[in-house]
Amino acid sequence: MKILVAATVLVGIASAAATFPNPPKVDAPAAQASESIVLAGGCFWGMQGVFEHVKGVTKTTVGYAGGKKDTAHYERIEEGDTNHAESIRIVYDPSKITYGEILKIYFSAAHDPTTLNYQHNDRGTQYRSAIFYSTEDQKKLAEAYIQELNAAHVFRNPIVTQLTQLTPQIGFFEAEGYHQHFLDHNPTQGYIAAVDIPLLNEYKAKYPEYYSKESK
Repeated sequence: MKILVAATVLVGIASAAATFPNPPKVDAPAAQASESIVLAGGCFWGMQGVFEHVKGVTKTTVGYAGGKKDTAHYERIEEGDTNHAESIRIVYDPSKITYGEILKIYFSAAHDPTTLNYQHNDRGTQYRSAIFYSTEDQKKLAEAYIQELNAAHVFRNPIVTQLTQLTPQIGFFEAEGYHQHFLDHNPTQGYIAAVDIPLLNEYKAKYPEYYSKESK
């Protein structure tokens, strides 16, 4: 259930965009023409609202990750006991944006990574902060970046983002059609107007160099 609130702010963030640390340089194999990562950080409507407007991102899909396929349905995961998290699969062109830059936007503009099992007024493990990695390189860079951000005390509280490996049994399962690009189709809906539009506007103001008018 999306609970209506009057306004939104990333309360855990204490550092302006200009001073937010860049991800560490980690040796990685040569980039492919297209890569992807699955991220969770509260309501997937808002997460998609941000990442569909990132330069270099070619496709975004909302869905469920962390649980089994037979429970990957909205009404079921809302019960909070399936281990699924509302998530977004981001496909991107690594020649235009790096995985590290996507993580920078994720940690600093897309959600609050310091709140355990909730974002805004949404409560439950389905709203947790999590990175669902598919390669050891993705895991390695995320671990190093979290360590760097915590050491720099960028946030007032420690980062609680989980790192979970995607597997055939615990994978990413696409959400129902009406959830896809929900913000685009329902800009005046109560939760969207109160929470997700302000989140998108904060991202746009913070990172104009990454913002793309086109939604993907």
